[in-house]
Amino acid sequence: MQVITTKDDFKAAMGAEKAQRRSIGLVPTMGALHDGHISLVRQSRASCDLTAATIFVNPLQFGENEDFGVYPRTLESDLAKLERAGADVAFVPAVADIYPDGFETSLTNSATSRVLCGAHRPGHFDGVLTVVLKLLNMSRCDRAFFGKKDYQQLTLIRRMALDLDVPAEIIGCETVREETGLARSSRNAYLSADDRARAVKLSAALMAMRSRFDAGERDVSQLMLAAAPVTNDPAISLDYLEIRSPDLATRFERSVEGPAVVLIAAKIGSTRLIDNMELGEPAEWVAAA
Repeated sequence: MQVITTKDDFKAAMGAEKAQRRSIGLVPTMGALHDGHISLVRQSRASCDLTAATIFVNPLQFGENEDFGVYPRTLESDLAKLERAGADVAFVPAVADIYPDGFETSLTNSATSRVLCGAHRPGHFDGVLTVVLKLLNMSRCDRAFFGKKDYQQLTLIRRMALDLDVPAEIIGCETVREETGLARSSRNAYLSADDRARAVKLSAALMAMRSRFDAGERDVSQLMLAAAPVTNDPAISLDYLEIRSPDLATRFERSVEGPAVVLIAAKIGSTRLIDNMELGEPAEWVAAA
């Protein structure tokens, strides 16, 4: 596996691959890799000639009081995991290389970024979209792979690719979970034993809601009752629990119409976790032109 540390070298390497008409898969990460990230690498390898993974803790997507300074950084372990998974290239740039002196341009989504996590983390998705577009441009990838665990992020990246005519195909990959059902996340490393036991309630609530949906329930208030172990636990600080259309444009308040997704974000101890679950037949949504 080739490790590249500057964007000029990365662009040159990817350009050489494109000149040979090899397809490129991109797996953007912030490091602290787990099985979810590795599943993205494997899916890229299955459909692309070359897989490039990036490790970059992006300061633009962290708020003033968030965990940028203490976000887990495990580079040596991450590189070993990528190599074992079969990644061909690891791009590990410095912040100053991605955002050099004089950098002043960023992306903003005017609608989908303002709900759910966007309402609680203002500016977060501006940082996500900005760095993802930069990585897509640098890599000239044919496909980019993102986990559905970050469902709103995936939705926004798809919207960006459509709106800005990005040629890369944006691939959403299924959430990888622990045996308990807890969604794999780099932030799980922050959880104490008690916090981890409580965190399992998030995925359990989503699964219970899906079970009711599969049994024919469409009334939102009845579906929400399945999440009572979360909503009634004073040690879980709930940011939101919502049922929305797959493109997130519609919030279902009374009755769920058609396929949907239920999304949750909550703070357990000092750790903020997100999760989601699709209701009905999972289908790749297509944003309206």
